[in-house]
Amino acid sequence: MTDAPDTAFDYSQTLYLPKTDFPMRAGLPQKEPEILARWAREDLYAQLRESGKGRPKFVLHDGPPYANGNVHIGTALNKILKDMVVRSHQMAGKDSNYVPGWDCHGLPIEWKVEEEFYRKKGKVKPDFSDPAAIIAFRRECRAYAEHWLNVQREEFKRLGVIGDWDHPYLTMSYPAEAQIAREIFKFVANGLLYRGSKPVMWSVVEKTALAEAEVEYEDHTSDTIYVAFPVEGDDAEIVIWTTTPWTIPGNRAIAFSRRVSYGRYRVTEASDDNWAKVGSTYILADSLAEGALKAAKATGFERLGDVSGDALAATVCAHPLRRLGYGFVVPLLEGDHVTEDAGTGFVHTAPSHGREDFELWTASTRLLQQRGVDTRIPYTVDEDGVLTDEAPGFTGRRVLTEKGEKGDANDAVIKALIESGALIARGKLKHQYPHSWRSKKPVIFRNTPQWFLAMDRPFANASGGKSLRELAVEAIESTRWVPRTGENRIKGMVANKPDWVLSRQRAWGVPLAIFVRKGEHEVLYDEEVNARIAAAFETEGADAWFAEGAKSRFLGDKHNPDDYDKVDNLVEVWFDSGSTHAFVLEDSVHFPGLAGIRRAVDGGPDEVMYLEGSDQHRGWFQSSLLESCGTRGRAPFDIVLTHGFTLDEKGRKQSKSLGNQTFPQDVIRASGADILRLWVASVDYSDDQRIGAEILKAVSDNYRKLRNTIRWMLGTLAHFDPATSVGFAGMAELDRLMLHKLADLDGKVREAYANFDYARVISLLSAFMNADLSAFYFDIRKDALYCDPPSSARRLGALEAIDRIFRAATVWLAPVLVFTAEEAWASRNPDARSVHLEQFPAIPETWRDEALARKWDTIRALRLAVTGAIEIARADKAIGSSLEAAPRVWLSRPEHVEALRGVDFAEVCITSDIVIETEGAPPDGAFRLPDLPDVAVVVERARGIKCARSWRYFDPATAAPGFPDVSPRDAAALRELRALGRPT
Repeated sequence: MTDAPDTAFDYSQTLYLPKTDFPMRAGLPQKEPEILARWAREDLYAQLRESGKGRPKFVLHDGPPYANGNVHIGTALNKILKDMVVRSHQMAGKDSNYVPGWDCHGLPIEWKVEEEFYRKKGKVKPDFSDPAAIIAFRRECRAYAEHWLNVQREEFKRLGVIGDWDHPYLTMSYPAEAQIAREIFKFVANGLLYRGSKPVMWSVVEKTALAEAEVEYEDHTSDTIYVAFPVEGDDAEIVIWTTTPWTIPGNRAIAFSRRVSYGRYRVTEASDDNWAKVGSTYILADSLAEGALKAAKATGFERLGDVSGDALAATVCAHPLRRLGYGFVVPLLEGDHVTEDAGTGFVHTAPSHGREDFELWTASTRLLQQRGVDTRIPYTVDEDGVLTDEAPGFTGRRVLTEKGEKGDANDAVIKALIESGALIARGKLKHQYPHSWRSKKPVIFRNTPQWFLAMDRPFANASGGKSLRELAVEAIESTRWVPRTGENRIKGMVANKPDWVLSRQRAWGVPLAIFVRKGEHEVLYDEEVNARIAAAFETEGADAWFAEGAKSRFLGDKHNPDDYDKVDNLVEVWFDSGSTHAFVLEDSVHFPGLAGIRRAVDGGPDEVMYLEGSDQHRGWFQSSLLESCGTRGRAPFDIVLTHGFTLDEKGRKQSKSLGNQTFPQDVIRASGADILRLWVASVDYSDDQRIGAEILKAVSDNYRKLRNTIRWMLGTLAHFDPATSVGFAGMAELDRLMLHKLADLDGKVREAYANFDYARVISLLSAFMNADLSAFYFDIRKDALYCDPPSSARRLGALEAIDRIFRAATVWLAPVLVFTAEEAWASRNPDARSVHLEQFPAIPETWRDEALARKWDTIRALRLAVTGAIEIARADKAIGSSLEAAPRVWLSRPEHVEALRGVDFAEVCITSDIVIETEGAPPDGAFRLPDLPDVAVVVERARGIKCARSWRYFDPATAAPGFPDVSPRDAAALRELRALGRPT
């Protein structure tokens, strides 16, 4: 209806026009807090738990965000994804519980407390050897974490995330700290915890060891040097290349490979100022010799002959700095890690400064001892990045300053090599180098005494004699990974992971809580002692470990405190978070909603899911996997889902310096959380996704279309009375077609939710609601719904169909548009319980009718030809609205004619009349669609007069007595309305 008839009577009062208090303008920033308040009053979470009793459990175990700062867009995406998982599985018939949690220990909080309470105030950092001082400091850290988790909790709730917010898990809660200690004791019992000395990534700035998950690789410019090692008993020298000159004092061997071809090369030409002198003979990989000699500025050289692998294996060199006190021999060792990618084909080996160096050196212990080589690994660099007495000639030189800047060690070593005649070339290299993700400063590899968990040591408890690595790989293979690429990624990481460095040298965290017999490496395992420690942690927290007299208290009368050292190292925070399954999923006292989980590995129907960013393959997923496999022999999860990172609209990393950040709080204030949730559901989260003003505008446009469809259904359903049901069989074909589509959609939506494919859910529902409903079904049915008599079976059937569609569509959208679905549901029935307590609707299989769908696919195609012709006629001003048209349609294919049998095609095309021609040829210039060349349409004006009520054109000769200005159908409607007492 686009223009009003010329009549004095307002027939709009006689139409069943939509009426609803569901506003077109959402006003989500104001409406959503009201809905949140209602959920809180009604305790929706408790209602969900009650409604889910007896169903199979689906538990999304929360990967703990860090309690430090406001929620950012990546964390918002993560939490919204989790919420969609939880809500959709609850609606799919599961008891889907969600206990949110927080990671509360660790260096970032410790740093912030130091900054805010000490550095900014000019106060001296506490002496942590004083029990009272360290406990006071830890309390400040606890208060800081508590503040931020409360801030984040409110921000997460504002996103519409449902969960047990009043009873979250915290890694700093006393029961959690107690359980973390118990998990450590299990590793003592199974023999996987040991004290060793290995090169670890060390932060000079933070003065602690770092795990791989705590570093990020950034561009860094390193000094590069080519160093000649004189071969004992020969006039040749073996040349190595390294990007860490400061490690030369730690050199103890040179690695080579039998897969590489080596030769002797003599310099024949060189300028006078070159370090590589004429007559010098170097042993180099053949494939790298030219590049190495070019770097040494040798202008001429000759190859003298081959050097075999056997010859190299028997070779020893002198250390290039022997004049400074490095009088030991440097053996050659065969190493699998040697390649011909760069350098010289020989690898400088400093076992105190590299994992591969360490592994090669220790694996060669027997061979080295047989050759009379001292196998002790030196400690050449201390925790401050300063070279020690075991680096003679360089003691006191710094690798890195306390601020993480380059020290003077490199220059000192290079100068000494020049003076010794051992340096043949030097340069600079820009490359990716590990940096601490906290301080953003470079780290170094240094040999330190630390506590480790053995990856390859077979153990009996829960493992059947397999190693932790073997168990972890098996568990990975039995887990469902979403996307599947996650399996290969984490499997590769676990396959190559060195022993887990468990200890940290800081103040805020859970202590390792073990005792070691003095002078030995033996860890005390005493169940009575362990029980005392855990009980103290349970009631006092881990602070009890640092209290005055803790050693005597825990050892009791059974052990002499003078015989043991108390280990005051902390457990790295990845072990904290990796243990969360033990104090959340298995703690029925503090988390009763999770009691009785019976996973498939236990012969039950329940599932546990982990969901985090893809970086957690080396972080929380891995630490949880290893912790659980080491203590329970299996993974703590059944399903692992990963998502990418959130970039700006141009695909750049969001950063403060670029000013390209999107803050979830800003989006919520401007548009509402449902817009943010719709964005999350619309993107391919498995890869990096983008967000920005233009992207959010497109999301808002889609939201508006969905909302308007819901609004129109609500307005129309104001006239629906369930008592007037005509049933499925009593509906017209068009209405049954929509219910067929609903049935077809049911399986697809359920499958998409089950596969965590929310973009498909939104794609399916948007296409259905925008194309099938708004642009087709509603467009056609408006005439019948607004104008048909009250008793019209067509009208009543359409209302019944729309009621079914509204219920299904609203419930299907509810896991995504949590606030809008709730608002719409309450608008339909203010006394109804929350939509989130509903389950996905049970759609009758009898609604499926593939033959009907095929027939209407043909009708819709024919309709496109007609509406295309009408649009041209309107553009040419031949007609105004489509109701002014009475098209003539030429059909030559029998199946087209058959499809229209019994169908009011004029109603379908929203015209006043339509004429189907099956004989004769259409006139030249008739409209045709390229896809339907055998369908031709000519648009003619409708004859007769315009109905003053429905605006359809009709023959005035057919007008009913007393109703000259309305069509017979509208006259019948007016008579019924008059009988019902409605104004006509």
